Amino acid sequence: MFRKIIYSISIIAVLVAAMSFTPPSAAKLIIRFHNYVGDSPMIFDSVSYKNQLGQPYRVTMFKYYAGNFHFKNKGGREYTSKRYFLINQEEPGSMQITIDSIPAGIYSAIGFTLGVDSIDNCSGAQSGALDPVNGMFWAWNSGYIFLKMEGISPVSNSNGKRLEFHIGGYREPNNCIKRINLELKHTVTVGEQTNHIVDIKADLSHLFFSPNPVDFSKLSSVTDFHNARNIADNYSTMFSVMDEGK
Repeated sequence: MFRKIIYSISIIAVLVAAMSFTPPSAAKLIIRFHNYVGDSPMIFDSVSYKNQLGQPYRVTMFKYYAGNFHFKNKGGREYTSKRYFLINQEEPGSMQITIDSIPAGIYSAIGFTLGVDSIDNCSGAQSGALDPVNGMFWAWNSGYIFLKMEGISPVSNSNGKRLEFHIGGYREPNNCIKRINLELKHTVTVGEQTNHIVDIKADLSHLFFSPNPVDFSKLSSVTDFHNARNIADNYSTMFSVMDEGK
């Protein structure tokens, strides 16, 4: 009799555990990045934009790392996907990424790391998005560039009127890694039957905007730790969730 009671309790415990376990769904979450300058979609070379000080500039390169995506459900629990993506304006295919096997649930927020965390920075050159062939690895510094913007401005104090902003670094006090947290405009229900799309706007103009306005006639190149933290503080506000249908 005692054995039967123990057996019954064991069966109940197994059933309760099975019921409380939420297996990963087969659904995919598709995230589309849209690079803008202010209210205008980014166009290389031919279009002139202005920074906060009214100084004109053109963009010739723009790419950045987004990784360690995290998703918060309505209950406040987070799911994290440990993977890096290189968003490159020159490569349209890189602007859409897919996160596989999102656990079923209702999600209210999304976020990611802009940059490459300290562990991966200390692991040397790697493959995939982190392959040095992508031009985002400082061989002299054995670390990754988190965001790279290049362009031209007539007021630039650099040779050829160039603009170069190569931002990276994970050591304090020059840590440029930023955790981006975005509230979704509408909750996203992830199940097993449907894929979902979230559109994220990246506004390059924030790179030179508040809290640290950039004067191209005084600062046209940042390629090491000098001034990098100020630019990173600016790009922490660069992202927003777009309205559906935009």
